[in-house]
Amino acid sequence: MATVEGRNMSWDRAWRYALLVLGAVIFVFPLLFMVMSSLKPDSQLLADTANLRAFLPVGDISADNYFGAFRRAPVATFIFNSVLVTGITVVLSLFVCSLAAFAFVFMKWRGRDFVLAVIIATLIVPFETIAIPMLIVVNNLPWIGTDGFSVGWLNSYRVQIVPFIADGLTIFLFVQFFKDLPRELIEACRVEGATWFQIYWRVVMPLSGPVLATGAILKFLYMYNQYLWPLMVTQDEGFRPVMVGLQYFFQLNPVWGEIMAYLSVITVPVLAFYLVLQRAFISSIASTGVKG
Repeated sequence: MATVEGRNMSWDRAWRYALLVLGAVIFVFPLLFMVMSSLKPDSQLLADTANLRAFLPVGDISADNYFGAFRRAPVATFIFNSVLVTGITVVLSLFVCSLAAFAFVFMKWRGRDFVLAVIIATLIVPFETIAIPMLIVVNNLPWIGTDGFSVGWLNSYRVQIVPFIADGLTIFLFVQFFKDLPRELIEACRVEGATWFQIYWRVVMPLSGPVLATGAILKFLYMYNQYLWPLMVTQDEGFRPVMVGLQYFFQLNPVWGEIMAYLSVITVPVLAFYLVLQRAFISSIASTGVKG
């Protein structure tokens, strides 16, 4: 009897691993196609799309497309802009949104539930509907910089960062996570005379690794893949991010090998960022719905 149960468990495990491997292969295939296509000239790339050779490093393999991509557009500038804007926005967003969520969960004040409901309701508003009003607002905002006083934020990093520091989804993630933290711990800190900010910084945030990783990854993907807003507010390529830079490769005669090379290069920061936070992100997903 024990032998039969052991065999059933082995088959069960084998099927699970087989399904996981199949899922991994399905998700990896587009990346593999992109990288392999970036190493081939256009004539071979288009010919190989009809068979499995598209996923294999066969034929005329070289790095010429990568050199061509860097000659066609300031790729390094685009990557630097995206990483800078995304990194600053992620850090500020995690700080501001976690502070807001802390106030919603642990502090009692009039209108708290109504304000939270309004913030969550903003998730159903498409960005395209508010893009033009936002553009008008930022074009009339004052700024004091090294050049003195000026009006208008266009063609700058701040116009790509400030409007996206706070958002309903990140606040909602922190609110849901903070609700599961033990209230007794917070009350004990208050009895000991700790201030609200001390509780936030020294007690709550050290326990918030999983939600910080989840919020950071979601915010990173959103900011790094932005196209419409940067296209509207930046005319100088010195401030443009990678998604806007992609249009440089569709001018005149598109070279698909160079496009694939550009996409392969700009994918590296996303994969690196996810791999760094992978363990905490998986921990956050695994603990979803667990109470107590």
